Amino acid sequence: MIYETLEIIKDQVTNYLEAKLSESSLVVIENIAKLEDPDATGLTDKIVLSLLNVEEEIALKNQPNIKFRNGEHVYENNPINLNVYILFSGNRNQYTKSITALSAIIEFFQSKHLFHQHNTLLNPTISALDPIKEFKFTVELYTPTFEQLNFIWGTLGGKSVPSLMYKISLVRIDSSVIHEKGTPIHEIAGEVKPTN
Repeated sequence: MIYETLEIIKDQVTNYLEAKLSESSLVVIENIAKLEDPDATGLTDKIVLSLLNVEEEIALKNQPNIKFRNGEHVYENNPINLNVYILFSGNRNQYTKSITALSAIIEFFQSKHLFHQHNTLLNPTISALDPIKEFKFTVELYTPTFEQLNFIWGTLGGKSVPSLMYKISLVRIDSSVIHEKGTPIHEIAGEVKPTN
């Protein structure tokens, strides 16, 4: 669901930038660390959306793994809820175009930070989104310190470009694999023997 979430974000931001800046197909999902590669031609004059980090939301980890469905108990592992950190990097041909696009991205997420199946139409041309029926996540601006930002760009191995970092909360990973089923206990029968 991580890739699918990034596709939803990319599609929504692309539509907003197209309406706001009158430029199409600005956002690409790619590793910004490839920016210096001579073969990375798809990153030229683009806003690059990269996955930076994934962490488990441990506050939602200890849920019961027994559910009652269709008259029987079902044992399955709990879904994993994730916080995903993403980076929008402005690799436009002009510095001012990068800053303008990043400002528009901030405007977009200021107006819409909650995404779910009722307020977000999935793009039918993205085949990876076909199996998705339900989703819900929030997006909030994440501001690293200068030291953290320096470490991020040092890890990515390239020169710094204008960028924004966002935290996507509660991306749900659920394989829905049932490990065991059992019928509920309705009554207990037995004898009580008197003690002498």
